[in-house]
Amino acid sequence: MPSRAASGNWFRTATTSLPVIVLAALAIRVAFAWDFQAHTPHRALSALPFLFESGNIAYSLASGHGFGSPFRVDTGPTAWMTPLYPMLLSGIMRILGIYTFASWVGAVAMNICFSTLACIPLYHAGKRVGGAGLAAGAAWLWAIFPNAILLSFESLWDASLSALLGATVVWATFRLAGTARARGWSAYGFLWGTILMVNAAVSSLLPLMLGWAAYRNWKERLPWMRNTVFACGIAILCCVPWTVRNYLVFHSVVPLRSTLGLQLWVGNNPDAHVVWLGEHHPIHDTAERRRYVELGEIAYMAEKGRNAVRYMLTHPRHEAELIRGRFVMLWSGGTPRPIDDFIASHSAWFRYVVLFNLCTALGALAGLVFLFRRRNIYAFPLAAGPVVFPFAYYLTLASPRYRHPIDPVLMLLTAVAIAESARLLRVR
Repeated sequence: MPSRAASGNWFRTATTSLPVIVLAALAIRVAFAWDFQAHTPHRALSALPFLFESGNIAYSLASGHGFGSPFRVDTGPTAWMTPLYPMLLSGIMRILGIYTFASWVGAVAMNICFSTLACIPLYHAGKRVGGAGLAAGAAWLWAIFPNAILLSFESLWDASLSALLGATVVWATFRLAGTARARGWSAYGFLWGTILMVNAAVSSLLPLMLGWAAYRNWKERLPWMRNTVFACGIAILCCVPWTVRNYLVFHSVVPLRSTLGLQLWVGNNPDAHVVWLGEHHPIHDTAERRRYVELGEIAYMAEKGRNAVRYMLTHPRHEAELIRGRFVMLWSGGTPRPIDDFIASHSAWFRYVVLFNLCTALGALAGLVFLFRRRNIYAFPLAAGPVVFPFAYYLTLASPRYRHPIDPVLMLLTAVAIAESARLLRVR
């Protein structure tokens, strides 16, 4: 019989194995998606998940009407979101049928693959920060992270793909630092160009990540200016066709997406609440949709932006309440009253979601403290996501889906906090 030490070594090897973690993450997501479809009418799944902006644009593309009509009715071209994810959805529709259960299965399978594959760059990023044990801990946290599980099948948005690309760009940033080869920096620029064509909100992290990699090269006396220009230039070139298309269609410069004005307005108006229920949005409100069609997309967004800024400046108390509530909601997993809702709820799953999100929020904060105190060179790029990225959503709308691009970083930081806490306990 194998000795206890041999059994322990086998178990440790298995639990730190990246293929094992990836298979576990895949199995968990498939199991939840299977249970979801088993308890939901397939006829509903054939249509309802597609009836939001990304699915409506995908339908317009699949039916030959171009990139437009985000509200289930023909409203013409749009720059509502960057094009890559709706194009992927439209490809599935073209192959498996428009508004069919098979298309829903195809879209969910794609999201599950994206969410599962995020384990790989997260593991390798964690390995650079603190070795194989830390890497495995971060990947396991991602495998069981409830937001990642649910968003892979409940939401036909770009969340899972954004999380995969978010984890990938962190890993790529770590690898890029200290590299002199122009080819690597060019590939990094292409990666950023791809990210911007999936989720424009991540653009807030580009100067911080690229600036840190350039600084590391400058500090090690390696070429940095030329390589930084290469990376920036290729990222911009990836966006140029989309920006040119928008200018030709709208006769206005829209580099990535057009919806900032509306996002500000639906989150900041006399009727605004922390939990947004769809008020003042053209996809739900017929009067707003008529106004959108009457003015055109660009003028409509400009009008909403002006109204929102005016309201924000003249109602500071209401704004402070909204921002505070959105801050709590973003970090608690979707509720502005996490403690009260945790106590009142009878759902073990809801409690797990809230508790996991609160623990990772605190864990990420503790992980950053540990990294900065130990002067870890990766502290700054890991801090950029949780510190900078959410600000746009404190001012507009808060949802677990919006935070998802930086969720892999939160898992890594939480793993750092767990590992450091365990080390301190052993020392004491």
